[in-house]
Amino acid sequence: MNKKQLAVTSGKAHPLGATVEKQGVNFSLFSENATAVELLLFDGHDDTKPFKTISLDGDENKTFHFWHCFVKDLKPGTHYAYRIDGPSNINDGHRFDKEKVLLDPYAKGYTNTLWDRVKACQPGDNIKTSLRGVVIDQNEFDWEDDKAPGTPMKDSVIYEINVRGFTQSDNSGVKNPGTFKGIIEKIPYFKELGITAVELLPVFEFDEKETVGMSPNGNPLKNFWGYSTIGFFAPDSSYCVNPEQGNHLNEFREMVKALHKANIEVILDVVYNHTNEGNHQGPTISFKGIDNKNYYHHVWNDPQYYMDYTGCGNTVNCNHPVVSKFITDSLEFWVNEMHVDGFRFDEGSILSRGENGAPLAHAPVLWNIELMETFAETKLIAEAWDAGGLYQIGSFPGYRWAEWNGKYRDAVRGFIKGDKGLVGEIAARISGSADLYQPTGHTPENSINFITCHDGFTLNDLVSYASKHNDANGEGNRDGITDNLSWNWGVEGETDNEGVICFRKQMMKNFASILLLSQGVPMILGGDEVARTQGGNNNAYCQDNEISWFNWELENENSDLFNFFKQLISLRKANSSLRNSNFFSGKTNKNGFKDIEWHGCKLFEPGWEDESSQVLAFTLASFEKGEPDLHVIFNMSSESLSFEIPQLKKGVWKRFIDTSLTDGEDIAELGKESVTISDNYVTNGFSTVVLTTY
Repeated sequence: MNKKQLAVTSGKAHPLGATVEKQGVNFSLFSENATAVELLLFDGHDDTKPFKTISLDGDENKTFHFWHCFVKDLKPGTHYAYRIDGPSNINDGHRFDKEKVLLDPYAKGYTNTLWDRVKACQPGDNIKTSLRGVVIDQNEFDWEDDKAPGTPMKDSVIYEINVRGFTQSDNSGVKNPGTFKGIIEKIPYFKELGITAVELLPVFEFDEKETVGMSPNGNPLKNFWGYSTIGFFAPDSSYCVNPEQGNHLNEFREMVKALHKANIEVILDVVYNHTNEGNHQGPTISFKGIDNKNYYHHVWNDPQYYMDYTGCGNTVNCNHPVVSKFITDSLEFWVNEMHVDGFRFDEGSILSRGENGAPLAHAPVLWNIELMETFAETKLIAEAWDAGGLYQIGSFPGYRWAEWNGKYRDAVRGFIKGDKGLVGEIAARISGSADLYQPTGHTPENSINFITCHDGFTLNDLVSYASKHNDANGEGNRDGITDNLSWNWGVEGETDNEGVICFRKQMMKNFASILLLSQGVPMILGGDEVARTQGGNNNAYCQDNEISWFNWELENENSDLFNFFKQLISLRKANSSLRNSNFFSGKTNKNGFKDIEWHGCKLFEPGWEDESSQVLAFTLASFEKGEPDLHVIFNMSSESLSFEIPQLKKGVWKRFIDTSLTDGEDIAELGKESVTISDNYVTNGFSTVVLTTY
């Protein structure tokens, strides 16, 4: 058949995108302000001339503002794009340019063989240097008996990683480094550690060719983290071994299926707050040329410019009805077709902004996501702030949205490094941040507790550097947050001083202890369990190299730290008192302990009003048969201090943790604690002690 003679009919408005059917492919695109739309069809990924150009008629191929057609006998694997004409008055917020070749935002795959970002920023025809979408039949995959683990939020232990960085290193030992397949090969590692979910930094298609700066030695720096999305329905092809013609969908699915078989959930870090098109000087890739005025927030009195609530050049107009539909359609695709278990929304507060930019208590897109049946079992996590000044920790719209608890991070960092007068706030954070969540009817599981994440210091760097060292980013160390609440314990950075090395590891164990002993949902930055370092770089977004990659030699070098995390996670899983669904109420158990009781060096004297205090202890009561009561001591002073221990009606206290002890003695295997404790326990400075009842 001569492809140029493929029959074209009017098609239908829904679903949006390129939909493969038995008789051909339906194409649909929304643009309210377009005056003309052309669909370009290409044979190959590198063809510079379409084999067929279809001009959509405003009468036959348009329903309201949906432009559509059906191409009979067209097959998957065809590459396609659009040209769209319309008003070009940038002072009115319109940026239509019929010479620019545009991506379908609903495409399930893309090719970048010809892509030249600079040409997309300049006037003129860019058909020879443009991105292309690919027609993909998304139904060709055998899920077998795949079943979501369905781990309750309160029982989750989240592990945050970058797909490429996790296995790209030469010492990763995987056959397919830096890919979804590489993640599959590391499932035994996840299982041994005990985490319940992996949270993947953005995996949606992004522009990996984008140069974001130059290193001091003159090498171009690329987008490594992926927080500038191009395609919201397509896994990034660079994370695949064979990404051609739909295999990228199936390689992602194979990863999800394998993780599910291991009872591990998949949470995606998603970026709906801005796109890769940047500011008014950025490239025209998709939305700018399709319907710029509707898809973005603009400066109200000069709409040629974008409101930049994100710090990334533009802001998506998330609560415009069609944009809201686009976001929920994308999320439904990842849940229904890719079996994803949850999402973490980057700069989630953007999604609460109305079309005028002001925050809404009942933002349509957020409430639609919360209430749609599709997402009833999906974990929803918000980064509850944005770069425009919104900070919604404890007040993010909705009921079941969990939030990255930045107040938890900051308070814990300060307390563990020895800042004084924080015991009251630390008690609130350990107990699930009731001060933030209880007044609005939320629960501890609304709090995602974390100390480190991809954005900032690793745990090792947090205890090894007093200040950031971002020189490799080529910005004269001006980028990245300045106040990290970190300390180096006497030496800045790497050292051969065994005393300093040992003490830093003790501090990392203190951080791990408080994280996994707190009410709420813990999130661990991948590599913290083996003391991964970024050399003091706290903004490694552009470092696709050893700075960011997981060094797998550390698995053996710091096996004691790995074991410490592993045993702590086991303790958390075995004790429901660490995973409460509701806030503490004062109920009493068989040993006469209230659900939680606070202490200082003396029982029942926590020193709430003592602004010089650096210590806190608490007793956590068990209400389930076979689960021990816990007594926890934090001594973050530099002195050795004696703490009173609660008396038991029955049984004895045994030591599970003392972070000041040598490797092998610092933590016991759960159920095999051997050291009995009574009356008092003398703690060393900057140490955590955990006792269990038997």
